[in-house]
Amino acid sequence: MRITNAETLTSHGNRRARKMAVDILEAGLQAADPCENTKRIIRLEGSRLFVGSAKSKPSGDPGPDQEVFDLEQIRGIYVFGAGKGVQYAAKALEDICGDLISGGHVIDKKGTEIILDRIEVTLGGHPLPDQDCLLGCRRILELTQKLSKDDLVFTLAANGISSLLTLPAAGISLEDVRRLTHIMQLQKGAPTADLNAIRNHVDQLKGGRFSRYLQPAKTVHLLVEHRKNYNDLLYKNLWLHTLPDFTTFADALEVVEKWQVRKLLPPAVIRHLEEGRPEQETLKAAEFKKMGARIFSLMPGRNVLLESARRAAEKLGLNSLVLAENLQAEASQAGFVIGEIANTIAEEGGLIPKPCALFTAGELLTTLGEETGVGGRNQEYAAAAALKIAGSTKIAVGAVDSDGTDGPGAILQDGTRFCLAGGVVDGQTWPRSQKLGVDLKEAIKRHNTSYALLKLGSGVEATPNISLDDLGVVVILD
Repeated sequence: MRITNAETLTSHGNRRARKMAVDILEAGLQAADPCENTKRIIRLEGSRLFVGSAKSKPSGDPGPDQEVFDLEQIRGIYVFGAGKGVQYAAKALEDICGDLISGGHVIDKKGTEIILDRIEVTLGGHPLPDQDCLLGCRRILELTQKLSKDDLVFTLAANGISSLLTLPAAGISLEDVRRLTHIMQLQKGAPTADLNAIRNHVDQLKGGRFSRYLQPAKTVHLLVEHRKNYNDLLYKNLWLHTLPDFTTFADALEVVEKWQVRKLLPPAVIRHLEEGRPEQETLKAAEFKKMGARIFSLMPGRNVLLESARRAAEKLGLNSLVLAENLQAEASQAGFVIGEIANTIAEEGGLIPKPCALFTAGELLTTLGEETGVGGRNQEYAAAAALKIAGSTKIAVGAVDSDGTDGPGAILQDGTRFCLAGGVVDGQTWPRSQKLGVDLKEAIKRHNTSYALLKLGSGVEATPNISLDDLGVVVILD
């Protein structure tokens, strides 16, 4: 089981609806496992290593469906990467290749257990990078200096890489990057695309620069996500930092003006962007193509979480409806809206026959402003929905981040560290919060929903894994 406190989550309130929500979320989380998918597209037969398949190759890629490497001609195999839960993909490579792996280094999120034996691991800060992120990047650069044309390199890129893979450009400090990230993403609520247009241009590894350090080794870029269009990966990418970046210094400055943050961002960041030296520009598609690297995806579908969760709902006898496959909205506002939709269907019908399950997937946003509460997108989504469905005897709402951790987490008074994956609520959650003295409205306002849901027995605790998407489900009984 990925959800480790299912008994607590289903011990109160509308137990039947909550149990269904938990089971559906569990099915989605189970699908977020890159290990088996990695083993489907990479296999070792004697002295030959087969990599790739027609289903894992980006559509439109002119290369063959599969690469075959003669290991008698390979000096060493190395693995490098970063992202939340990246170790779970790297572990599959260790299982497949065994002692053929000569080394490597990956950067995972703090709080994750180290599970690798042959590949080194650094645990770094997310969503704000910390000193350990820098140490991990420097170790990667140190190891890449040993590479030759006779080596084979696998890279792994997963969600969270933009924070964990941080090595500021000359003249820019770690604190400058932390302030940039806090202002743009947490204070202003800017989407990752806008933040990365800037962040890619104040770093030594982001924006595809990572790949330059891997030359002249044979390179296979493994993407811990669904298969995408080849041209999009080369000409529209700005977060898979092993691949080309399409933005420029000029684009970064346009984002600064768009969000009116010139006076808020560190002077060193603005100065670096305005200088915009050509030799410091990010990797572009033309240069990448000359490297001869291959790209394969580890996830078979666009949204394996959503597909698996829908199947689970239908097995429970629920009609299913996807409301949004790529939901990008403020988490609390999305929760309020989903709660209202659920109320309408529960009381008046329409859209889909009851009993039913409504689904959302994507990446929610939480704009903190000056608040410093402990929460996460999915916790806030669930808490907000709880206010709207208060008193209902038919509805339960659940939401999780696939990597098993949402938000920075915190330390309890007894010294225990906790980091929720999301929340499960029902019509009794608001009355329960009043009875237990938990101010749910204030928690949402202060972005302090993790503590609130933990006290209410409504915070989802889950084992870590790879980060793919947020998954939301609304169960409506007849």
